Amino acid sequence: MATTNDLKNGLVLNLEGQLWQVVEFQHVKPGKGPAFVRTKLKNVLSGKTVDKTFNAGLKVETATVDRRDMQYLYKDGEDYVFMDTTSYEQTYVPASTVGEAATFMLENQDVIVAFHEETVLFVELPASVVLTVSHTEPGLQGDRSSAGTKPATVETGAEIQVPLFLNTGDKVKVDTRSGTYISRVTD
Repeated sequence: MATTNDLKNGLVLNLEGQLWQVVEFQHVKPGKGPAFVRTKLKNVLSGKTVDKTFNAGLKVETATVDRRDMQYLYKDGEDYVFMDTTSYEQTYVPASTVGEAATFMLENQDVIVAFHEETVLFVELPASVVLTVSHTEPGLQGDRSSAGTKPATVETGAEIQVPLFLNTGDKVKVDTRSGTYISRVTD
């Protein structure tokens, strides 16, 4: 058990038998009336997000979430196979659970897999990954109709917007949370 004063991003709550992850929270102290906590919660299993308000100091039930360092090995049919980096145990995770993380996941990449009572809740990628551009059209330096960016396909198959000076074969750093280009990577 914890109070609403202990809320932080990433914390998983057990509300009415369902697991909800705190995406955002804000403590509000209005001029009149008691303080409260405004939160945005994401259902861990369905991905649905809701806004919920709690009174300050209210007790909420937290769920035990075991975050394990794992390595993505390969895709086997509809499942993704991960290996625990300490016990070398392999875990099969359905594509629906991996979700959007699959967009920027490469084989042999280290990720964090969250478990609750041996059930996989979600896969968490590092904040950014380095990927190779597998295809992009040549950019014309004078072309500014698209604000200096062009579409590029990276080695995972995801399409992102990159600056005009990038070419096929270049390595780029991509933000895994938003899918945006961060910078070019030189060896």
